Amino acid sequence: MTVLVRGMTEADCAAVAGVRVAGWRFAYRGLLPEAYLAAMSPEEGASAHREQLARAGERGAHLVAERAGEVVGWAAFGPDRSPGAGPGDGELYALYVRPDVVGTGVGRALADEVAARAAALGYGRLSLWVLEGNARGRRFYAKAGFAPDGASEPWEVGGATVVEVRYAKGL
Repeated sequence: MTVLVRGMTEADCAAVAGVRVAGWRFAYRGLLPEAYLAAMSPEEGASAHREQLARAGERGAHLVAERAGEVVGWAAFGPDRSPGAGPGDGELYALYVRPDVVGTGVGRALADEVAARAAALGYGRLSLWVLEGNARGRRFYAKAGFAPDGASEPWEVGGATVVEVRYAKGL
């Protein structure tokens, strides 16, 4: 089935929030506290996505992936937020797909479109942070051309501390 990747609109916010919550619950099961994942709310997320979309700016984008007219994935990128990052450094802030489309090419279509749009905006490098224990996510990003660059940092979420590692690739 064909995947259409396009810019996110305000009308997509509720669907994107549902994708994000389902994606977190699927990807982070066993890595983050179950109570934290269970408490996530698509309704609250939709409001946050509206705010993020309004602040996206010209140096980034929020994208959705559609199949048969239904939003099944979401990605967001923009300037790298790391201290010392230069104007040519971009960051993939998020990439999530519904669990029922994992492994079908939806994530790859989003990753490819993010890289293409980031390059078109003048970014020469794209980085992302992924949980150290997220083996599926790390394999996905490696297949998309990203590699660990040696940076890592602790992240506290839901009362637990986990480690994130940074992956990067040239564009």
